[in-house]
Amino acid sequence: MHRSWPRAACLALIVALGVVTAGCSASHDTCGGGATCTRVLFIGNSYTYTNDLPGTFVALAQSGGHPVAADSVAEGGATLADANTSDATATKLAATQWGFVVLQEQSEIPSLAWSRDNEMYPAARALVARVKAVNSTPVFFMTWAHEAGWPENGLPDYLAMQQQIDAGYVTIAQQLGVPEAPVGYAWARVHRADPALALWIDDGSHPTAAGTYLAACVFYATIFRQSPNGLSWTDGLSGADAQLIQATATTAVFSPAQAWLSP
Repeated sequence: MHRSWPRAACLALIVALGVVTAGCSASHDTCGGGATCTRVLFIGNSYTYTNDLPGTFVALAQSGGHPVAADSVAEGGATLADANTSDATATKLAATQWGFVVLQEQSEIPSLAWSRDNEMYPAARALVARVKAVNSTPVFFMTWAHEAGWPENGLPDYLAMQQQIDAGYVTIAQQLGVPEAPVGYAWARVHRADPALALWIDDGSHPTAAGTYLAACVFYATIFRQSPNGLSWTDGLSGADAQLIQATATTAVFSPAQAWLSP
């Protein structure tokens, strides 16, 4: 399994620079030339490449008996509008027949109504149309909020920002009839259940390995329509932490109304 930028290298870059300005590509293939293979393209930014989310998803899928090939287009700070005009996006979309194409917006845009309406939604509509045109299934990646919220923009804490992000993704997903991977729902539930389980690194924005594992579990349930409960691959997490994350991801995907948190 090839890793052009290992997760440790990507995380070290983030920590060293303080802000993310580089991109990390990740190409992984456990299909072994078999006829049955799930192919997933992740389009996003540092939330996608930190800790190598595509590789984490592939390892998790392999432990569940699913051959997977995954690749990504991910540049630090990239928006869906950037992705829509990127040559790299066009090249990757044409590279193979993707079963699923994951669309991840920049972390703050979905939390503000003006940014959603004028930046996120037009780009999302264009990308969804392009993905469907190549007979692939688009999936929105509902991300998590900043640990401290975004007070300077009227979002005083984590939950206030998370609720706005959730609403932003749910609205466009429903409008377009596109599935979403509700990582934000699962993140909120895990954070409430065990605040000591670190999901953010010190910058309060990017994920720890546990946060990336949580996202991978949500994608596992979303794409395969199976619970990740009991999967043996835990990426070094304790049994208790992995069990909490797996169970919460299952609830977020299959019982979203129960997963959503009110203040």
